[in-house]
Amino acid sequence: MAQVSLKDVTKVYDGDVLAVEQADFQIPDESFTVLVGPSGCGKSTMLRMIAGLEEITAGDIYIDDERINDIPPKDRDIAMVFQNYALYPHMTVYKNMAFGLKLRKYPKAEIDERVKEAAEILSISHLLNRKPKHLSGGERQRVAVGRAIVRHPKVFLFDEPLSNLDAKLRVQMRMEISRLHDRLNATIVYVTHDQVEAMTMGDQIVVLNEGKIQQIADPGTLYHKPANQFVGGFIGTPPMNFIETQIVNNGDTPALRFENFKVELNAQLQSALNTLSGDSVTLGIRPEDIHVGENGTSNSKFQLENRVETQVELVEPLGNHALLYLRTEQNNFVAQSDLINVPQHNAQVTVSFNMDKAHLFHPETGESLTAPSCQ
Repeated sequence: MAQVSLKDVTKVYDGDVLAVEQADFQIPDESFTVLVGPSGCGKSTMLRMIAGLEEITAGDIYIDDERINDIPPKDRDIAMVFQNYALYPHMTVYKNMAFGLKLRKYPKAEIDERVKEAAEILSISHLLNRKPKHLSGGERQRVAVGRAIVRHPKVFLFDEPLSNLDAKLRVQMRMEISRLHDRLNATIVYVTHDQVEAMTMGDQIVVLNEGKIQQIADPGTLYHKPANQFVGGFIGTPPMNFIETQIVNNGDTPALRFENFKVELNAQLQSALNTLSGDSVTLGIRPEDIHVGENGTSNSKFQLENRVETQVELVEPLGNHALLYLRTEQNNFVAQSDLINVPQHNAQVTVSFNMDKAHLFHPETGESLTAPSCQ
């Protein structure tokens, strides 16, 4: 396999549409790197530049130590799996998988060996004589992956390969692709807009927005130490809650106030405020770090003084827990609750914030005051 490096890679369409801006990072050998972000963020464009299907406006791309900017796609030793499978409808599964090798004039015996080996890995040996129209969506996706495997490429590129599958099949295929990565020790670059896919599959995740890299990290770091407000709101289901607050004095230490509520800060959060010149800051807190209790009850890990009176707008049961959509006079946020004593619609409840898990973001730039920089 191989390492892929992007050096200040930029893509501009039609002279002024900036799709990717100065992407500079490495995809380590044998890693599973996921490019994730909302539609139009530049992730597929970045993948297509690696594949050679889009020209690079500026910067360089390397596979190992070889600059590939001017190398045709067919000579880059990569294999790409597309969103729409791109199978030849008149060919059998066997012929679809063998087609690329046949064009490269591999010996018939080696083609046969590679196709059968890939079919065995993907559990589609029994489908080799069928045509695509006789396959389910999941089976077609396996064939598309198998067609890439037989190439034995340096790098696998996946462009939203699971978006056409139903939810249950997506979960199954996520596991199969992850197992495939472990089995082949492959270098994989995987594009998706689904942050759940990114978090469950990638060992390195590149979060993009509007053509810019927001953060590059492993799943745990992205979730617990988002570099900015965008990453905090994009990674996690449901997303992080954000509350605009004012910095006030609480004796000798600073605290945060919104509406008529005051939230006290631990030493780490107090220290983070030293980087601010203004008197406002954005508080970020995840739903599972908000304890919900009726009649003012609270949990020992939550500070009793950090309590907010709210009203329940919606209860969303999710099997082993429920999501509560809450509101105050000026704010809305989501809390996670167990299924014991779940409050009813329109109930008045007290919530307590676990400030040991809270985040602070710059009110203007959105950059985290409590996490490392994006790269």
